[in-house]
Amino acid sequence: MRVQVAVAVAVSLAVALVTAQAGQGTKAAHREAARKAAGQDHLGLYNRICPDPAAAPAATAPPAPARGAAPAANAPRQTPPREQWHAEPVKVFDNLYFVGTREHGAWAVVGSEGIIVIDALYDYAVEDEVVGGLKKLGLDPAQIKYVIVSHGHGDHHGGAKLLQDRFGARLVMGADDWALVERDTRNPRPKRDIVATDGMEIRVGDQKVTLFLTPGHTLGTISTLVPVKDGGRNHLAAAWGGTSFGAATPREQVNLYVNSAIRFRDIAAKTGADIIIANHTMFDGTLAKTAALAKRRPEDPHPYVIGKETVSRYLTVAEECAKAELAGS
Repeated sequence: MRVQVAVAVAVSLAVALVTAQAGQGTKAAHREAARKAAGQDHLGLYNRICPDPAAAPAATAPPAPARGAAPAANAPRQTPPREQWHAEPVKVFDNLYFVGTREHGAWAVVGSEGIIVIDALYDYAVEDEVVGGLKKLGLDPAQIKYVIVSHGHGDHHGGAKLLQDRFGARLVMGADDWALVERDTRNPRPKRDIVATDGMEIRVGDQKVTLFLTPGHTLGTISTLVPVKDGGRNHLAAAWGGTSFGAATPREQVNLYVNSAIRFRDIAAKTGADIIIANHTMFDGTLAKTAALAKRRPEDPHPYVIGKETVSRYLTVAEECAKAELAGS
């Protein structure tokens, strides 16, 4: 009986904590705060994680899986036609290259002693986009020293095994997401390697990236700061590692997401991050921005350099939309 009472009290306290941290505002108030923070800059993010509650879901849309859960073993994944997902690689900064698909972001950070890849796409895309993309850009994929997987879902880790096996790349993931990947039956499973820690630096000669543990989207989500250069001008890119959540996400996990968004916003502000890069192109507007880069004149501003305040607003959208998910009506 004492054990049952103790468990009941602990559960009640946990529920009260989650409810308190959701904030005092209503769902509508948090959505409005998110919409204000989004402005015209972050509508892709806002529309994805603050969907209109009055809009009925499409009848054919499958229910969203619980975030942080391994995909169902009996849910086969079909490889879509290449023309639906292929994107050309792009040099975005002097030391940062986009090597993703039309939907998924993957990034190559180039230093004097190798390449760091951030996210490895689905297994069907990694050969074309990452390996082939680096070659198209005049870079050697054999120089990939590290692959940082932002979180353990197949659209970001599926290609990691190929990079590990072929090039000997070291793989970096959060501890909980290594376990998540090892339960994944639909995607190639890499060998367990480096477990990310908060504040970890990954270096390839004169280039480094810094990792922060930001649980929420999954329990092992990693967000990353990447110093970049544009014609000798220094900037700092912030990659928010796990962006969405759904109705099936446990409330305590959404609460983790809120706290992570607040913390990473503070980190981005203190370090002066003025760029957002994402692992889904809809969130950072990569397709439009890479198109703008192709037409950029020397005197034009860089389309990815959005400023510190706009970076802060991006993470405020994430925070407020998650609070709306937690809040009452």
